[in-house]
Amino acid sequence: MNMQNTPTLPFYKPTSQECDLFETAHDNGLPLLLKGPTGCGKTRFVEHMAAKMDKPLYTVACHDDLSAADLIGRYLLKGGETVWVDGPLTRAVREGGICYLDEVVEARKDVTVVLHPLTDTRRTLMIDRTGEELVAPRGFMLVASYNPGYQNVLKRLKPSTRQRFLSISFDFPEAETEIAVVASESRLEPGRVAPLVRLAGHIRNLSGMDLEEGVSTRLLIYAATLMAGGMGVNQALEAAVIEPLSDEPDVQTALRDLVATIYG
Repeated sequence: MNMQNTPTLPFYKPTSQECDLFETAHDNGLPLLLKGPTGCGKTRFVEHMAAKMDKPLYTVACHDDLSAADLIGRYLLKGGETVWVDGPLTRAVREGGICYLDEVVEARKDVTVVLHPLTDTRRTLMIDRTGEELVAPRGFMLVASYNPGYQNVLKRLKPSTRQRFLSISFDFPEAETEIAVVASESRLEPGRVAPLVRLAGHIRNLSGMDLEEGVSTRLLIYAATLMAGGMGVNQALEAAVIEPLSDEPDVQTALRDLVATIYG
C-alpha cells in the first residue's frame, strides 16, 4: 500500500476525454474502473488526477493474498496494548480521498464483498471488527484497474462487480503521444525516442510469438532512461525490453532481430 499526497503534478498526456470523465465521476460519487494492458498508463493517470485535484491517494497493489482486513484494518499490538489500525481503504473513506485498487481481479473474493456497499447508493464501509459503519463523504472516490487480456477462468471480474463501475478502456497511446511521454519521463531527445516507439509498435503487432503481453510504455521509459544516461542502445534494450519480455531464447533472438531491423 502506498499513500501519496504531493503537490507535484505527475506528467500525463490525455488521449481522449478521460480526465473529464474522472472529474465528473468524482463529483458525482461514482466508482471508476480502468481497463487496459499492463504498463499503458493507468496508474500514472490516477496519480495525475489525484495531484491535479489535490486529493490524498491510497494505492493498493492487489495480489492473491490481499484480504478484506488488509484494506479495512486490524487490531495490532502496540506498546503492550491492542489498538485498532485503519487500512488504506478505511483511511481513504475517513479522509474523503481516493483509493486505487491496482489489478483488483488479483485480490481475494472477500475483498469484493467489502467493495459492493461502497459502489452503490449506500456508499458505506462496514468495519465488522469494531462495529463501526462509515458513510463515505462526498470527496471519497473508489478507482480500480485490471487487465482484461490477462484474465483466466480462475481470475475473472464478475459482471456483478464490473457493472457497479463506470469504465474507461486504456491502450498504448498513438506513436506521437508515446514519444512525448517517454521523452518527458526519461529526458531523452524525442528524435532518439522515436525508434524506441517504432520498435514497440512492431513488438505489439507480432503474432505467433510466445509473448503474454506487448512491450509497455513503462519499459520504453526504462530503456530511454538508460540511453539518456549514456548506455548504448543494444545494452539498454537488452536490459529494459528483451530480458523483461521473455525468458525463451528463441523469442529473445526474434526480438534482437527486430532491434537490428529498426536500428540497423
